[in-house]
Amino acid sequence: MGENRPAQRREAAARPVEAGVTTGSLARRLGVSPTTLRSWDRRYGVGPAVRSDGRHRRWTPQDVAMLEEMCRLTSAGVPPAEAARTAQEGVGRNRPEPELPGGGDRPGGPRSQAAGALPLGDVRQECRGLARAAVRLDAPTVGDQLASLVARYGVVPAWDEVMVPTLHAVGRKWESSGDRYVEVEHLLSWHISRALHRATEPVGPVGTPAAAAGPVVLACVPGEQHSLALEALHAGLLELGLPTRMFGAAVPTEALTAAVRRLGPKAVLLWAQTRSTADLPLARHVADTRWGVTGARGHPAVLLGGPGWAGRPVRGMFRPPGLRDALGTLSALYDPAVPVTRS
Repeated sequence: MGENRPAQRREAAARPVEAGVTTGSLARRLGVSPTTLRSWDRRYGVGPAVRSDGRHRRWTPQDVAMLEEMCRLTSAGVPPAEAARTAQEGVGRNRPEPELPGGGDRPGGPRSQAAGALPLGDVRQECRGLARAAVRLDAPTVGDQLASLVARYGVVPAWDEVMVPTLHAVGRKWESSGDRYVEVEHLLSWHISRALHRATEPVGPVGTPAAAAGPVVLACVPGEQHSLALEALHAGLLELGLPTRMFGAAVPTEALTAAVRRLGPKAVLLWAQTRSTADLPLARHVADTRWGVTGARGHPAVLLGGPGWAGRPVRGMFRPPGLRDALGTLSALYDPAVPVTRS
């Protein structure tokens, strides 16, 4: 058998080598679908530079580098057509963009949504990049983009203008697609939470007047598990240097009352995502909670946060409609020169 090996090697060397990876393998590596790769090839000319025949595509290392760059650019919010041109130039390829009936994604032509695209509407470019990375379950890119957003714009703009619109788009996609895209929502929510936790460190030292006046207590009402908006408010308070205590999801009534009496907070914000969890008797109970010695007893200002409180104005309590308003109200509570108006 050994005497036939040289001949076998010569025969193998004479056959053309089918180098590169398959479309399926490359799609798994990039975190996109094979359909997306074929669509990019058809629309933007970013297919394999060399094809073995009309049926099978093999992607060379140069092709892979080009597609990795295109994924990086689209994740950053660059429109696909522009990302394709940049990626091709980066690897020394200058293939003309194919003509698309009706204009495709070119300026002036009708927009199209690729499979898996989120219904974002008219939003900031960063939303589109974050959405693309989330749909691909590209955790490193999602994390990097969120950290960059907070560092560049601050907590409030990052939350209001990018995080919330992208979360809402995922929610709409989930509602319209049965049980699909739940994993996208979970991944995006976890990374947003992580970015908010890492956004700021407490900057108000213990001896500041704000700290002496008591912290802001943040708590979800009993039965409420949605705490992401509270985490954004917590990060925003820390960014402003205001003292805060975060208790998170589904805080029992007894525990919340005990914390208020122990801390003597300046304010308590109660979060309710749905009407079924909004508990007005609890809000009144917290507002009536007193602490301190006789003759100098205090009680907290109460803020009702979240859509669950909609249509339920409560006299003597605040109902901020969003993160920016909540931060403005809480900041004013620590500044005696700024008048505040309760409901």
